[in-house]
Amino acid sequence: MEGILLLCVALVMIISSGITGTATTTYPDFQQLHVKQTIDASTNKLYKEEKEEEESGGRWKVKVVHRDKIFQRASHNNSKSTSSNHVFHARINRDVKRADSLIRRLLGNNTNDQLGVNSAKDLDFGSEVVSGMAQGSGEYFVRIGVGSPPRSQYVVIDSGSDIVWVQCQPCSQCYHQSDPIFDPSRSSSYSGVSCTSTVCDRLQNSGCHAGRCRYEASYGDGSYTQGTLALETLTFGRALIRNVAIGCGHMNRGMFVGAAGLLGLGGGPMSFVGQLGGQTGGAFSYCLVSRGDVAAAGSLEFGRAAMPVGAAWVPLIRNQRAPSFYYVGLSGLGVGGMRVPISEDLFRQTELGYGGVVMDTGTAVTRFPTLAYEAFRDTFVEQTANLPRVSGVSIFDTCYDLNGFVSVRVPTVSFYFSGGPILTLPARNFLIPVDDKGTFCLAFAASGGGGLSIIGNIQQEGIQISFDGANGFVGFGPNVC
Repeated sequence: MEGILLLCVALVMIISSGITGTATTTYPDFQQLHVKQTIDASTNKLYKEEKEEEESGGRWKVKVVHRDKIFQRASHNNSKSTSSNHVFHARINRDVKRADSLIRRLLGNNTNDQLGVNSAKDLDFGSEVVSGMAQGSGEYFVRIGVGSPPRSQYVVIDSGSDIVWVQCQPCSQCYHQSDPIFDPSRSSSYSGVSCTSTVCDRLQNSGCHAGRCRYEASYGDGSYTQGTLALETLTFGRALIRNVAIGCGHMNRGMFVGAAGLLGLGGGPMSFVGQLGGQTGGAFSYCLVSRGDVAAAGSLEFGRAAMPVGAAWVPLIRNQRAPSFYYVGLSGLGVGGMRVPISEDLFRQTELGYGGVVMDTGTAVTRFPTLAYEAFRDTFVEQTANLPRVSGVSIFDTCYDLNGFVSVRVPTVSFYFSGGPILTLPARNFLIPVDDKGTFCLAFAASGGGGLSIIGNIQQEGIQISFDGANGFVGFGPNVC
């Protein structure tokens, strides 16, 4: 044993790296999980944070919030149940559909060419990231401006999607969103894309109506958006990004309730990151605040200046079957400071592009292939034999009754990445509350098929994560949020 790490409200993350030749950082075998959690449900702070901008080192940072935070404000005028049970089950139901949709997308082959955006060189900017979990849409939101003059809108950030879109007037079918629906007729910078444009040709599902390019995007739970492709100005803090290809959705349905649309951050050329191209070097960084802290906000930054010094860098792996996804090399898992006996082959891509490990902001719960998950889970159960077990909840089969406990001693959980880095998670990133009765569950599950592993946003929370697309790396740390 190397000691005990206290984990209360502050996040704890230990990263050791063998890539740079630095000495390996030691980490404890056990942590204390703080069971009694307090949540600041104040909504006044949200309005203040929406207006805050931060400039640091020549880059603009915008805030990221979890969807729970938006719902705290909306719930005052909504009779829908806001209990922990309702929120949890709604989230897991969405998450199951999300994970299934990622697996199904591997059956297709989505390739596109690079787009360009008319904007300043060496662009560095960002936004706050917030969450809107119980609103019925993606897990994390950012606040951006759309059009000229800019209309503030919440959009879902999605590292597994390649399209940017918002609901638009006239709207033949739209879901409820927190802000007024965007009206392109009131924007001086809105410009529809013609059917003959090369931009239209690069859409995976494009069509033509009255000489204008039509787009369509569907999601795993039956949600979809359809409308007109356009070039528009987006505003992040004080940074104006002109001629961004966005979908102006006139017919939309599904899980995006609360947000105005979606900001695709995937690896393909039609994503926001892909359209910026060399102007930011495919570089962006985010920090997702804990789902339980509705008074806090994370951040999303774009540009080379957002790349941190001192991070543990892991190579990105390309998959031609799914160029939008960010794959990383995972070699193994650790529990209590000991490596679980799992074959590395379970985490590798096949020659046909199946399997592998994807990092995804839109999936909450991390999934592993069944054999890997069962070995990992069984090891965790062996090291928590002193904790009272209860029946599984939803997709979680490893749960504990911690009612009455102030804190408990739990083994650490670690990801072993190919090349040497080890990411040891904070306790609240893997043992999470699922109701108001003190039930906590191990926040991992077996993947539904295809051998795909997904590192979800619960495990990413509180950790600075940076993507360096130009050089092909993803970094963890060194900062926490």
